[in-house]
Amino acid sequence: MNEQLQQDAAQPEQVLATAVHAAIEFLHSLPTRPAAVAPFITDREQLPAVGVGVAAALAHFRQKYERGLSGSAGPRYLGFVTGGVTPAALVGDWLTAVYDQNPTADHDSIAPQVEQEALHFLRQLFVLPDEFAGTFVSGATMSNFVGLAQARQWAARQQGHDPSQDGLYGLPPIPVLATSPHSSSYKALAMLGMGKRHLSRVPMLPEREAMDVSALDAALTAVAGPAIVIASAGTVNTVDFDDLLAIAALKAKHNFWLHLDAAFGGFAACSPRYAHLMEGAELADSITIDGHKWLNVPYDSAITFSRHPRLQVEVFHNAAAYLGEVGDNPAPVHWTPQNSRRFRALPAWLTLWAYGRDGYRDIVERNCDQAGWLGDQISQSAQFRLLAPVRLNVVCFTLAGEPTAAVVDRFLTKVRDDGRVFLTPTVYQGIPGIRAAFSNWQTTERDLEIIWQALQEMAA
Repeated sequence: MNEQLQQDAAQPEQVLATAVHAAIEFLHSLPTRPAAVAPFITDREQLPAVGVGVAAALAHFRQKYERGLSGSAGPRYLGFVTGGVTPAALVGDWLTAVYDQNPTADHDSIAPQVEQEALHFLRQLFVLPDEFAGTFVSGATMSNFVGLAQARQWAARQQGHDPSQDGLYGLPPIPVLATSPHSSSYKALAMLGMGKRHLSRVPMLPEREAMDVSALDAALTAVAGPAIVIASAGTVNTVDFDDLLAIAALKAKHNFWLHLDAAFGGFAACSPRYAHLMEGAELADSITIDGHKWLNVPYDSAITFSRHPRLQVEVFHNAAAYLGEVGDNPAPVHWTPQNSRRFRALPAWLTLWAYGRDGYRDIVERNCDQAGWLGDQISQSAQFRLLAPVRLNVVCFTLAGEPTAAVVDRFLTKVRDDGRVFLTPTVYQGIPGIRAAFSNWQTTERDLEIIWQALQEMAA
């Protein structure tokens, strides 16, 4: 055995102690660590012929790279919709590496059962009926991919075609309708061979990002054959929700698959204040939920729910002698694009069990209150203006006047380089804007004060 490997293997306590020390120092640095860091270039070194062992390797990494790590896990990172990591989820993620289970096989450990119980907890959290089958995937992009792959299979089957066996040759384009789809839906359509251009945008309601259901009705009337509708439960810019009950009611007169992208907006179901926004979610055919957003588990973790597990297995069935027969209860290997993956369910299981329904209600409501507070400051400010009402946990705003994209970009660069907060750009109704997304369990009133002070100073 290699000497360095043998030495490290012989002292697991010391090896893990170096990791604990580094982790504790990093966690303690989050309140003061820059929320984002401008990338810098370092010289690439040559791979050593003789290794140095884990302690020296970690020390070298920290010396060379740690200053360039952002505080994205911290309380003032408001870019994208990036949750933090709860203490329980952190423990779960560390143990995921220690246990190193592959939960796609159902015959060599209890990991798949843990995953199914975590999914059971999540169904309860999102108030979904038990008939929804669930699986863990890497992120919302892959969750949308899995949902739309089933939708493609469903639509093609009705035209006498099986794309999982025969490919797309000879299959006419499947109409896809949406109003404010996330960019990952376009990526999924491209990967599925359905084509980004075949997604048609249904008009929005006035001054909203939500779907005009009467316009959807008209669009579906004009469609020949089965269609796919992608509904939004929380748009990126303004966290607007489509009327899910009204959309699902159209199934009585039109033939379509309803895919619900509820990557982070689905967590509205955790709070009595906002649960009404998710009414009708239980009528969807497939649902996307993103764990590394408001669930506050580490990257990469998301969930896909489906009412049609047989279609899901048709698409992702993996035939190999060593896997055995599919049977009546297919193993997880037959449910997603991955044949093997890490034990993603463990951080989710631990954080859900540790903090329960009330813990997640608290996180959601605190983050929404924080977004509302920032929205109030902006609406009263001469330096900024709101572009849309604060509906949940995202504040969509811009600089005062008529800012150009270049002006907004310069402002955001100053904000990033200042380090107290990180925000991302957007465009809303043709206006260059800024997004502040609250989804971290650690954000406090003191953080809000720091954020608002930084924004005012950078805009001055």
